[in-house]
Amino acid sequence: QVQLVESGGGLVQPGGSLRLSCAASGSIFGINAMGWYRQTPGKERELVATITSGASTNVADPVKGRFTISKDNGQNTVYLQMNSLKPEDTAVYYCNARIYNYSGRLLEVWGQGTLVTVSS
Repeated sequence: QVQLVESGGGLVQPGGSLRLSCAASGSIFGINAMGWYRQTPGKERELVATITSGASTNVADPVKGRFTISKDNGQNTVYLQMNSLKPEDTAVYYCNARIYNYSGRLLEVWGQGTLVTVSS
């Protein structure tokens, strides 16, 4: 079993900053990639940013230059630093991880989601 625990969401004013964290725990042999997605009511979940085990990153155009993804290998944790937040960034943010278990299987795991609200 692998679990992702997210933290850091909340209410922030436009132009403000938040930092999301996601820690993976459980039967983890290795992590292939981790990332963040977001979803608003009535819309499909969309990619925000991903980071591979080799630290290659992919950041979606709407947040490029404002959001930064990073990771702490020792803690199996991924972070999303969100700056210059806009009301349209309001969404539930989900952590995602592709993890190898000890049987060699590649698993895709999702966190429970954390709400980010950008409003004055």
